Amino acid sequence: MWIAAAFLCFLLPEVSFDGTAQGTTYHIRYADAGQRNFKISVDSILSDIDKALSTYRTDSEVSTFNQFDDFRYQSGYFYPVLQRSYEIYQATGGAFDPTVAPLTEAYRNGKRSGIPWPGRVDSLLQYVGFQYIVFDSVAVHKTKSGVRLDFDAIAQGYTVDVIAGFLEKQGITDYLVEVGGELRCRGKKRSIPIEDPFHPGKTLRTLTLTNRATATSGNYYNAYRQDGQLLHHIMHPQTGISPPDALLSATVLSADAASADAYATALLALGLEGAKLLLQKEPQLEAFLVYEEEGRPKFFMTAGMQAIIAE
Repeated sequence: MWIAAAFLCFLLPEVSFDGTAQGTTYHIRYADAGQRNFKISVDSILSDIDKALSTYRTDSEVSTFNQFDDFRYQSGYFYPVLQRSYEIYQATGGAFDPTVAPLTEAYRNGKRSGIPWPGRVDSLLQYVGFQYIVFDSVAVHKTKSGVRLDFDAIAQGYTVDVIAGFLEKQGITDYLVEVGGELRCRGKKRSIPIEDPFHPGKTLRTLTLTNRATATSGNYYNAYRQDGQLLHHIMHPQTGISPPDALLSATVLSADAASADAYATALLALGLEGAKLLLQKEPQLEAFLVYEEEGRPKFFMTAGMQAIIAE
């Protein structure tokens, strides 16, 4: 019976639709005998999450909290992301920390304006630290004014999980959900490309993925040079900088996309050796790390990753 059901899943017609949201694109694919199109529902979910978690919207929940010291959640999205962020903050020893907002804001403003900001890192670090956040399932409070949250390193992965959960509630058991490069799939195996940091836009390796989620973080794009210093958008929250390191990208597999998204960021913040140590402590994760050695690409991968990655 299981074999027959699985075979039938492959024969079901596929529904697909794409769109833009959260400053990026999304792609949805799923098998459904009824050919139901859930684009309107998915767009509504994307809009609601944006209203809750976007730092680019001044009227979002997180932006409102950043302006004040206390906030009572208005949607069902803020608390789950905050809770998961705290768990990963603890697991990574602070390498993942959404209170990094003052640093990411300085990075973006510096890139846009050309005004140097690294000299202000020490003054910004006084507002970074999850120890300044107190929360429960109803509300969140900051114990130090000036502390701000930035969920950009987990929000898109979380969005993927919410949409995947919505599809499963509709009885969909074969799908691929991708938002901004973070994705999750169930059912038939999917081929997922990993970008080559040395040749952006080209595929370095290919994952064969099913019933898992994956995310890739890289410090080889979105960087800019200022006063002779190369600045990256992923920095360690405890130092405020992203020192030169051989690690160029980290692809993480996890049961959920929010975790894959956040851990991929933490691995980049830790650097190559720190990333290897973290992966030893987190056996539920699989990872593929690309680093540079003597100007050439080198790879490190966990044992489980070796079985699902192809040249």
